[in-house]
Amino acid sequence: MSGQPIIRAFFDEPTNTVSYLIADPSTRKAAIIDPVFDYDHNSGTVDTRSVEAMLKAAEEAGYTVEWALETHAHADHLSGAPYIKARTGAKIGIGEHIKDVQKIFRPIFNATDLNPDGSDFDHLFADGERFKIGDLDVEVIHTPGHTPADVSYKVEDAVFVGDTMFMPDYGTARADFPGGDAHQLYRSIRRLMELPPQTRLFMCHDYKAPGREEYAWETTVGEQREKNVHVREGVAEEEFVAMRTARDAKLAAPRLLLPSIQTNIRAGKFPPAEANGVRYLMIPVRMKGGADIGS
Repeated sequence: MSGQPIIRAFFDEPTNTVSYLIADPSTRKAAIIDPVFDYDHNSGTVDTRSVEAMLKAAEEAGYTVEWALETHAHADHLSGAPYIKARTGAKIGIGEHIKDVQKIFRPIFNATDLNPDGSDFDHLFADGERFKIGDLDVEVIHTPGHTPADVSYKVEDAVFVGDTMFMPDYGTARADFPGGDAHQLYRSIRRLMELPPQTRLFMCHDYKAPGREEYAWETTVGEQREKNVHVREGVAEEEFVAMRTARDAKLAAPRLLLPSIQTNIRAGKFPPAEANGVRYLMIPVRMKGGADIGS
C-alpha cells in the first residue's frame, strides 16, 4: 500500500449528491469523483458554483486534477466533468458499460448525434482495471444493478460506491431504471461486502434516514454487513429482490431524470446547438396506456 488518499467531500443539498476530491499526499495528483453541474430546472439555467468550489479547493491545496471520474450516468444531477476537463485538462472516465446505457437511451431521446460507443468519454474502465492517481493504487469494480454501467472506485482502503448502496440506516439504491436489475444489485453489494470489514465506503447520496438529523456519507464494510436495513448479512437474494421490487414500484422518477440522462450519456455535454445557436434538452411526451398523444 503506497499510502492513504486525502479525501474531501462536497455535499450538494439540492440533489443530495456527494462529490469527492481525492488526492495523493506525496505527489499532489488528484481526481474528482461525481462532480455536480448546478442546473435550475424551472429556468433552464446552469451554474458552476459546485465545481468551482472543488477546483478552488484543489488549487489552494496545490493539487493537479488528472481525472474526473463518474461512477455511472447519473439520473439526479448533471455532470460537471466537462467543465473540470476544460479547466484542468483532466480526463473523463466511466465504466465501459456506459455503451449499454447509451444504446438504451439514444432512441428515447432521438439522440442521432450520439455514437453509442462511449467515445464521448476519454476512458472506459473495465472490471478489475487498475490505474494510478499519483502513487495511489486504484481498482475499478463493476457494480451493476442500479444501472448496467455502475462502477465503484477502490482507492487504497477507500471505496467510492456511487449509487450501489446508501448509509446503513437508509439501505440501497433503486434498480428500476432501464437496464437496472435487482438481482445484479444484490450481487454487486455482496461483492463489495466481501472486502475487509475495515474498508471505508463513501456514498454518492444521502437523504437522512428517519430519526437521523445530520447528513452522512462515510461508513465501513463491517457496518454495512451488520446494519444495512436492506441487505445486511443473512438477507437472501430473493428476499432482497422482492423488497427492492416492491419499494421501487412506489418511487417517483427523479426530478432531474430527463435532463440528467441525456447530458450524462454524452459525458456531461449538452446536445448540439440548433440552427439558432441554442442548445435544447429533449422532453419525450407519451400518453399513459399507449394512446396516440394527438387523439
